[in-house]
Amino acid sequence: MIRLKITVFCLVFSATSFVLGQDFKFGKVSKEELTENVYPQDSSAVASVLYRHQSVRFSYTQGVGFKLLTDVHERVKIYSKDGFDYATVSQLLYKNGSDAESISGLKAYTYNLENGKIEKSKMEKSAVFKTSRSKYRNEEKFTLPNVKEGSVLEYHYQITSPFYSSVDEIDLQYDIPIKKLEIAVEIPEYFVFKPLMKGYLPISPKLGTKAGRINYTSKNRSNRYSAATNFDAQTIEYKINTTHYDIANVPALKEEPYVNDMDNYRSAVKYELQYIQFPQEARESYSTTWEDVIKKIYESDSFGGQLKSGRYFQEDLEKLMAATTTESELIAAIFLHVQGRMNWNSIYGYGVDKGVKTAYKERSGNIADINLILTSMLQEAGLNANPVLVSTRDHGVPMFPTREGFNYVVTAVELEGGTVLLDATNKYTKPNLLPTRALNWFGKMIKKDGTAKTLNLIPKKVSRESTNVSVVLKANGDIEGKARKSYTDYDSYAFRNRYAAADEEDYLEKLENRNNGMEISDYAIKNKKTVGKPVMESFTFNLESQANIIGDKMYFSPMFYMAMTENPFKLEDRNYPIDFTYPWQEKFVMNIKLPEGYQLTSKPENMNMALVNKMGSFKYQIVENGSGLQVMVDLKINEAVISANYYADLKELFKNVVEKQTEKLVLSKTSSDGTADSSGKSR
Repeated sequence: MIRLKITVFCLVFSATSFVLGQDFKFGKVSKEELTENVYPQDSSAVASVLYRHQSVRFSYTQGVGFKLLTDVHERVKIYSKDGFDYATVSQLLYKNGSDAESISGLKAYTYNLENGKIEKSKMEKSAVFKTSRSKYRNEEKFTLPNVKEGSVLEYHYQITSPFYSSVDEIDLQYDIPIKKLEIAVEIPEYFVFKPLMKGYLPISPKLGTKAGRINYTSKNRSNRYSAATNFDAQTIEYKINTTHYDIANVPALKEEPYVNDMDNYRSAVKYELQYIQFPQEARESYSTTWEDVIKKIYESDSFGGQLKSGRYFQEDLEKLMAATTTESELIAAIFLHVQGRMNWNSIYGYGVDKGVKTAYKERSGNIADINLILTSMLQEAGLNANPVLVSTRDHGVPMFPTREGFNYVVTAVELEGGTVLLDATNKYTKPNLLPTRALNWFGKMIKKDGTAKTLNLIPKKVSRESTNVSVVLKANGDIEGKARKSYTDYDSYAFRNRYAAADEEDYLEKLENRNNGMEISDYAIKNKKTVGKPVMESFTFNLESQANIIGDKMYFSPMFYMAMTENPFKLEDRNYPIDFTYPWQEKFVMNIKLPEGYQLTSKPENMNMALVNKMGSFKYQIVENGSGLQVMVDLKINEAVISANYYADLKELFKNVVEKQTEKLVLSKTSSDGTADSSGKSR
């Protein structure tokens, strides 16, 4: 908590109140709201916010200090059972030492229409749960009662925070649509904040000022010889800077595939404190730069202080150095040693949990424990190694310079040929292959002199999944065959993390279920846990009813169970980038033996499609080969992140992929002379 010197004028801010509009007065839920069956602008919405009011204001109590008060009043409509999750409300509360945010004045009701009458159910205190989420976060969660399709939920509470220098980010867009949103932010002139907007909604806040009055009381003795005390009440006029956001019909932030974190694109406003200045006092600056953030992190005992001593691993390091001759060998040896010795305890953080010495001894620790050990060993070996601050994909991209923007650390080694990135917290990574959780655009490498360098974390190398299949198509429409699959780089990393520790019988059962109930036998796998080599699978399979037989014709997709059947991109437009995590390629080669007595009479046309700037491509080719066919399919995405400017092109590419892979070819029975009869002509 940041505390201000309280001078003789002792501020007292009178509470400001926001008078709600008559239509949204708490408890005044209408029959029209209860009978609404769908959200007018989005019939797919499972719920909507009918109204939300949030006010943020400052308060000061003489002898206590400043507080930040946030009032929340929200009314939510439930349209279907899929919206029942919105009956549970969660509020994270920050804490630091003995200071902690708290909730008061909580009241919540559920409204239902029963036999034409509005019935309301009050939430009991037993529905409120308080838990500690971490060293710095508590959570208060409550669930409203008697929720049904058509219910309206309403609740109100106030958050009191001693951390007046930090205004929580205010969301202006949710995962469900909002009919009416009112936000009021009122800040005394002594506190100067900079609003930082993000998202794609066109928002024009209304700025203004209002008069405020500071009442304070001072006491003094009439003279130094008297015990009598006099109390003086005085008033100071001050200015309050106001910002109001009044928005209607806010569309839901629709979840789309291939996004690093949707919250990066949610419309919101963050207030960053620039400085505080009271009358007749020096200005206290809080403006932060990346340089300030980096310096504070590096100088902390839980980060830079952990790199100062390497005696705890010295004996092990000497053995590794004696067994290697080149820099590359030494980097690999130290990395494999730390990766093999240490076990991640599933806790994130760029600051250590146990401390590197204890973690090394106990062979386990959090992200910082393990990767700072790795950094320290590399530095002690004479390599130019430095820690790299990272924000994980689910933590969001740090848009603004703040220590809370990072929650992870990896290691970088600078060589003449380039920079090698390392993370020893996962058993299936290797040099320049970080865990996918850390592939979040950029990281900040901190050097020993305190300077920082931005590193691009986006992979460039294409990871490949290749499938070769030999199929025999039977006259009854069943197929049998043999398949061989291989996975490289991030595809092999993903496979190992999902299945390396899985029971083989359980894995095969799930594989059979995913592929329409096929029967698998003769399963074999190579390099299941051997990092650096492709994972290779092979198996024999049988699958029923893969062709439709109508009269003397047979219709089937030559991709069979492997066809992509749905376009992952469904929105008409998209404002945020398409993040595939890493470049990838899916390649199929299918050799299909046709049933005796049938002849190919119609097949899909070949296709060769490419995106601009070689960002991606799709190739589809069918070649007749004696009594069979060879199908070659190649889908390739060469960029891990593609700008939203190319969304329409990418959506069209995948549309063609789905159409082509699901398009059927036609076989017709042959006549006695070996040619298709008249009924076998192409339709």
